Amino acid sequence: MIIGVPKEVKDHETRVGLVPSGVTALREAGHEVLVQSTAGAGSALTDGEYAEAGATILPTAAEVWRRADLVVKVKEPQPSEYDHLRPGLILFTYLHLAPLPELTNRMLEAKVNGVAYETIHDVDGSLPLLTPMSEVAGRMSVQVGAQYLEAPNGGRGVLLGGVPGVAPANCVIIGGGVVGTNAAKIALGMGAHVAIIDRNLNRLRQLDDIFGGQIVTLASNSWTIRENLKTADLVVGAVLIPGASAPKLVRREMIANMKRGAVVVDVAIDQGGCFETSHATTHTEPIYFVEGVLHYCVSNMPAAVPHTSTFALTNATFPYLLELANKGLERACTEHAGLREGVNTYSGFVTHAGVAESQGRQWRDVRGVV
Repeated sequence: MIIGVPKEVKDHETRVGLVPSGVTALREAGHEVLVQSTAGAGSALTDGEYAEAGATILPTAAEVWRRADLVVKVKEPQPSEYDHLRPGLILFTYLHLAPLPELTNRMLEAKVNGVAYETIHDVDGSLPLLTPMSEVAGRMSVQVGAQYLEAPNGGRGVLLGGVPGVAPANCVIIGGGVVGTNAAKIALGMGAHVAIIDRNLNRLRQLDDIFGGQIVTLASNSWTIRENLKTADLVVGAVLIPGASAPKLVRREMIANMKRGAVVVDVAIDQGGCFETSHATTHTEPIYFVEGVLHYCVSNMPAAVPHTSTFALTNATFPYLLELANKGLERACTEHAGLREGVNTYSGFVTHAGVAESQGRQWRDVRGVV
């Protein structure tokens, strides 16, 4: 199979879908790898390293897309890439289609076979290709939030950890999964007062054990969220429903009752965001204000630390990429139930229930169309 690695074009997206060690492994398995020139530059990976590993370096993205049987990326196709989509192409990347009906339309019209990192399941029900970027984004959310709490950056001028004689900031984390857990680790490490809100009581028990009672755990409901936001300095949105749009758990009136200059970081923005006031932003223009509350809703947060993120991501994605290359999509789906869950579009059909429900579309089980 011919695997293509184009350079990412999303705003400040400096990660890359494959590292040189992966090129070598694919070549040893009998595959050809095409890499666009400077695709890895943002992650401190040179064309020379890719060439030494056995890749063919091509000057343009168009050549990579045209010649490849399977394109491996990091982020969903941008409008400038839509013309590269074509029937039978396997696209392996983060897709986050639920809040993106236009991209979904284009993929269906082009009959692209889209395999989304974020909906592939492991045998235990976890999301192995979402986990590493959730770890990065969760840890970053508190670092970013602490930065924007500083007055010169628009915040209310609060030091997250406080100092002796002055109380620390209140950090409220909505969602106790991978993002929320990693956010809590950093917030605690910086000395903040931390509360995690989640609807799963067993998960709250686990978090209480993990953090040894150092955090407050709260059962999720609208009253609890509203009351805790009133005293919050930093709020992290860490809610996930795999493949589907994130629920809007924080209403505008809740934002209106927050402190002026408080900060919200919506890590769920890839799936539409869990704040009613959220809309996706970029690393170029990362923030905006609603009701005097600073919103940070960058949809590719881990791109700010591309070297760490690229290696963390490809450590997880590569075994699945190799399986797709070795077996082809149809056989891989037949033999690997978890990978089959990653197929969001196939031959003009939506094949993931979460995407279909979010957009009001019909869907077909991929087993019925492969």
